[in-house]
Amino acid sequence: MKKTAHRARLFVVASFFIMLLGILIWRMLDLMVFDRQFLRGQGNARSLRVVDIPAYRGMITDREGVALAVSTPVQSLWVNPKVFKPTPSQLKQLSALLDETPKQISMHIKAMHKRGFVYLRRQMTPMQAKEIDALKIPGVHFQEEFKRYYPEADSTAQLIGFTNVDDNGIEGLELAYQHWLVGFSGKKRVLKDRTGRIIEELDLISHSQPGHSLQLSIDRRIQFFAYHELQNTIEKFGAKSGSVVVLDTKTGEVLAIANSPSFNPNARSRYTLDSYRNKALTDTFEPGSVMKPFSIASALDTGRFTPETIIDTRPSWMIVHGHTIRDVHNYGVLDVTGVLRYSSNVGVTKMVLTSPPEQLIDLLMRAGIGQRTESGYPGESEGAIVRAKDANPFVLATLSFGYGMYVTAAQLEKSYLVFANQGRLLPISLLHNENQQAVEGVQIMNPKTANQILMMLEAVVNDGTGKSAQVPGYRVAGKTGTARVAGKRGYSERRYIGSFIGIAPVSNPRLIVAVIINEPSKGGYYGAAVAAPLFAKVMTMALRILDVQPDQPTNL
Repeated sequence: MKKTAHRARLFVVASFFIMLLGILIWRMLDLMVFDRQFLRGQGNARSLRVVDIPAYRGMITDREGVALAVSTPVQSLWVNPKVFKPTPSQLKQLSALLDETPKQISMHIKAMHKRGFVYLRRQMTPMQAKEIDALKIPGVHFQEEFKRYYPEADSTAQLIGFTNVDDNGIEGLELAYQHWLVGFSGKKRVLKDRTGRIIEELDLISHSQPGHSLQLSIDRRIQFFAYHELQNTIEKFGAKSGSVVVLDTKTGEVLAIANSPSFNPNARSRYTLDSYRNKALTDTFEPGSVMKPFSIASALDTGRFTPETIIDTRPSWMIVHGHTIRDVHNYGVLDVTGVLRYSSNVGVTKMVLTSPPEQLIDLLMRAGIGQRTESGYPGESEGAIVRAKDANPFVLATLSFGYGMYVTAAQLEKSYLVFANQGRLLPISLLHNENQQAVEGVQIMNPKTANQILMMLEAVVNDGTGKSAQVPGYRVAGKTGTARVAGKRGYSERRYIGSFIGIAPVSNPRLIVAVIINEPSKGGYYGAAVAAPLFAKVMTMALRILDVQPDQPTNL
């Protein structure tokens, strides 16, 4: 009896396990055979993917921390051509929002039908993205990106440059400091449906790393004023272009570097490549008489001349190596200060020809002529200067009044630092000197000579060719320049470059302002007429903004 009961229990247990095994086998067959299509659909419907987390590009600011370039989040529209099936009504609405015809959209997607990812529009505004998303078109998706925005627009455009659609710098300082500004994308694991839409964020793999901020030496207020006053001057004189550079004499920081014409980096479609050039750093020209201070300094350093030495410029012309050197007027007998005050070509030629070519050319090269300023700006020109061995007496004569060399506006401005710093040449910088410490520089000129030239330059402004550069309340030193523009057939009789470069306040130099006006076509062309008045406006405003104390009493 016991044996029979035991067999019965064993039969029951065995039957249970056989039944359970049968159920499992049946389920496996069901899943593998009968529900194969279902499983395939589920696998297609959900897939694991690793996607990028976009990184914020570093901000560019002026010296006070005011934004000059920022990245703002935007949406980019993309579709999966394999599932993009809008209704005629949806396609019509989409085309209206994208400002394209339905045919253009359809042809674009058809051409990319083998791909699973096609951009329809990059960097849309949030409002545009919201309107398109509301259409609920199958296969339409959005991807978060960043778009660069430039608050100061055209006033800083050629200095800052711009980025491409992928937010990588391709012009100006955006390009020069790409490695510093660019961020690094993060990674996250997500679950996507078969259309590519993210349905769940699973986990973070790595954080995105934003780019570093870049603080420039530029003062936004001075930059804005210089640019708009330059625009007015260009329009007034019908000039081809122009540049203004403002430099801190103590630190070598560039406080403003403006060019006109310019462009709006937030809407670049209607501008030419020429508009993108920062002409103050990339374009070279023969400077003319603004280089005479170096010629006179070179002569003073020989010991043969003093500021009181008499130079006979009569009859206003002279023959050098078979060529005629002329003055605009017959200035008669002048002392050396008078030669600079009235910008006598004859006077400066007579002084320079008493020394070998190396005397002047070596000084100019030490002052940075024919060399890049090393500002860090991409595409900066190095200029050029004639070699001493090629400088016959006529070449040396023309070199003495600013021909036979090519400079940029920034290069010219840097060279004048020697007169503001007792003969020391400072490096210039487009980046902010946070500690505001004075830069030591390199001694390239006798301090006595540099101070003598500074006093002569003050005489130019007080009662010489630079009277229109005067700034009420401040002692100003500076020099006018007017140079012919060379063409394929030699120097033009109707194309000129008018310039002025000056220093203030003379008692304790703080700022240098250089103004270059290219090819004015009406109302005058001399540097005294087209450049000096603009210098006075910019210098006046810059001194006020920086709260520089006046050093000359004014008559009330």
